Amino acid sequence: MTQASILLVEDEALIRMMLVEMVEELGHRVIAEVGNIDDARSVAEIGEYDLAILDINLHGTNVGPVAEAIRRRGLPFFFLSGYGSSGVPHGFEGTPVLVKPCTLDKLKHTIDTVLPNGET
Repeated sequence: MTQASILLVEDEALIRMMLVEMVEELGHRVIAEVGNIDDARSVAEIGEYDLAILDINLHGTNVGPVAEAIRRRGLPFFFLSGYGSSGVPHGFEGTPVLVKPCTLDKLKHTIDTVLPNGET
């Protein structure tokens, strides 16, 4: 299994901590944890990561600008939401959405699906 470096964008601290533990249990590494749009966009634009996991709603703001920055770089990502695919930013319909709370198995499946060539 190849270890992926992951950008995690989630505004709820407890959920973020739980996701970090889950990602690490799967053998990957969270290289940045971000909880707001401005910081997330900055890291998305210049950070070195293999995959991004994006909460759709960050303190009432849609994560669309962050997703766009990642798409411009050609890097894989998926959305995380407590509301399913409702709220997916315009233009990102069809992007995988993992419903939270999620199980370790569902997180693994989504990461495996989104990484190029299933590089996990």
